[in-house]
Amino acid sequence: MFLEFFGGLVTGSLALLSDSGHMLSDTASLALSLVAMIFAVKPPSLKNSYGYYRFEIMAALFNGVTLFVIAGFIIWEAWQRFFEPPAVASGTMMIIAAVGLLANLISAWSLMRKSDTKDNINIRSAYLHIMGDALGSVGALLAGLIMNLFSWYVADPIISVLVALLILRGAWGVLKQAFHILMEGTPVSVNTNDIKEALLKIDGVEDVHDLHVWTITSGLDALSGHLLIKDHADPHSILQQAIIVVEENFAIQHTTLQIENSSLKHGELRV
Repeated sequence: MFLEFFGGLVTGSLALLSDSGHMLSDTASLALSLVAMIFAVKPPSLKNSYGYYRFEIMAALFNGVTLFVIAGFIIWEAWQRFFEPPAVASGTMMIIAAVGLLANLISAWSLMRKSDTKDNINIRSAYLHIMGDALGSVGALLAGLIMNLFSWYVADPIISVLVALLILRGAWGVLKQAFHILMEGTPVSVNTNDIKEALLKIDGVEDVHDLHVWTITSGLDALSGHLLIKDHADPHSILQQAIIVVEENFAIQHTTLQIENSSLKHGELRV
């Protein structure tokens, strides 16, 4: 980060400066992701019955927002340079960018080898920050090569904008998923109609209603619902079968089901 920042000042490269700024944000974002993981393993309390799992989602949401801010800053700075691109010391710029690329690739490899960068949204947001840095370094290398060969200095802001757009693409995915989780949305891997049909196949179940599935944090989904059963059916047997069906077919272990028969009356639930 420091190498690219001072290298950007010396060479006059926006690509290096923007990449160092991105690295500065990443340092904070990776620290936030680490803090979120530390909080997530704290046990539940009377005030927080689900524990602190949601802190990971909030950290991912914050990281997604910072990616948008960084990309916006890069695009704004690039726009200022489009019409009067300054001369850039492309040779030095390429050497510094190569060092930055190597550092980011090592970091990305470490995360991929030891962590779940696909399904854990907190880890994925951290991973996207690092890959965004790597793309910035690749962009700086490419811009340096073009300027070195053709003295076409407008390549520096153009490459910076392309990198910013790639960062925005990854950030949008993180923001959308984090917002969906915080809004108690149904996990994308789950179809509630399929769950309802599977529960209705259990002998003795007449109806399934008020079925809800949501994500507490990455890799931890929860389900609640009501099962209307025949009056003379065994409620404990049906409940056990339902728990097994949900866990084995939909990988949901946190299941809460209310067993009802025709004698139970309750008002219409709002959700």
